[in-house]
Amino acid sequence: MSVVSRFSPLRHEIAGIDVARLAEEFGTPTYVYDAAKIVERIEDLRQFDTVRFAQKACSNIAILDLVRRHGVVVDAVSAGEIQRAIAAGYATAADATGGSPPQIVYTADIFDAEALELVKKYGLHVNCGSPDMIDQLGLVAPGHEITLRLNPGFGHGHSQKTNTGGEQSKHGIWHAQLDECLQAAERRGLAVTGLHMHIGSGTDLEHLSQVCDAMEQAALQVGRRLTTISAGGGLPIPYREGDQTVDIDAYFKLWDATRKRLEAAFGHPVHLEIEPGRYLVAESGFLVAQIRAIKRSGANTFYLLDAGFNNLARPILYGAYHHMSIVPSGEGGPMRPLHEVVVGGPLCESGDIFTQEEGGFVRSRMLPVAEIGEYLVIECAGAYGFVMSSNYNSKPMAAEVLVQDGQAHLIRRRQSFEDLISGESIPGR
Repeated sequence: MSVVSRFSPLRHEIAGIDVARLAEEFGTPTYVYDAAKIVERIEDLRQFDTVRFAQKACSNIAILDLVRRHGVVVDAVSAGEIQRAIAAGYATAADATGGSPPQIVYTADIFDAEALELVKKYGLHVNCGSPDMIDQLGLVAPGHEITLRLNPGFGHGHSQKTNTGGEQSKHGIWHAQLDECLQAAERRGLAVTGLHMHIGSGTDLEHLSQVCDAMEQAALQVGRRLTTISAGGGLPIPYREGDQTVDIDAYFKLWDATRKRLEAAFGHPVHLEIEPGRYLVAESGFLVAQIRAIKRSGANTFYLLDAGFNNLARPILYGAYHHMSIVPSGEGGPMRPLHEVVVGGPLCESGDIFTQEEGGFVRSRMLPVAEIGEYLVIECAGAYGFVMSSNYNSKPMAAEVLVQDGQAHLIRRRQSFEDLISGESIPGR
């Protein structure tokens, strides 16, 4: 682990482009992504045989196209994500260029009707998270090779809500049911060729390493038919001053040692996948908002933005911390004093506070003295940012911009009012 020190209370540019210029051109609130940072994080993981992006973290098709062009395959957790991957240029198993490993894997705990139909239509590889999925897939598409996502009986994450293992988690097949699921797959004509484990998002190396032991035991139970193991995701990123970065080399060595023991036991190569979501995109993303009001309530000073939890839900959902910076205009520059501020949004909702801890406890943040009309940047917002946004209070979805090779590209236009009501109708009209 290494300590990160790169956070500043003032910010002038994103990926070499002036923030004020971005705000003036595209409006606020707007998500801005630094393509170079995504590529840098992809390169961190090249030791693994396959990097499979958990697109639920950031699923704009321009982002999917970017990672695809850098050799990253994709995980889809819904029918919509399957269709997004195809729209971004990923090949299906039905395509002549599909190849191995599969470019799209459907991972979920259920099949809805649409997802099952797409899996059947395109011959997609499935990562089954429940015994019922095995039966349902076998009925419509016998002969498939499948992966089983196992719940090893323990989990960990930066929040209880991001813990995906143990008895309280709905995710994965309970480890004690593995034999039962192997038998069900055989009855349905499905071959179990892969195992996948993921215990939580934002967890640490110690807990991630425990998955290796659980994976090895389960893989030996499956036997020689196994050709692929997936380390899942969960790699943490530094959200604040003093946070540590995960030692990727050490993590790979743990998994590589596990893989080599399995290869020795099986007598054939075992493919090693990793499935990052936040690790690839979180640090690349910035939510640019404008300060629209500065007010006092007792001892608290509030900066109120034109962005709310309809744009970034992580603070209200998990008490998640995001570093914030002010884009200075006019006088002051780096000499601006800091003071304690509570940062909130425009929504008619008391929980619309970006500086809160889990449980809804409001906290202040040391930020530079600012003026109405200046911009505030919420950083490390590329993962679970736009994808969790909503139209609450009839607010339009923000614009999304990708900065690549010094150029800013609009990859999603801001919603209009017509977009907001496009699916609605009044009876009789």
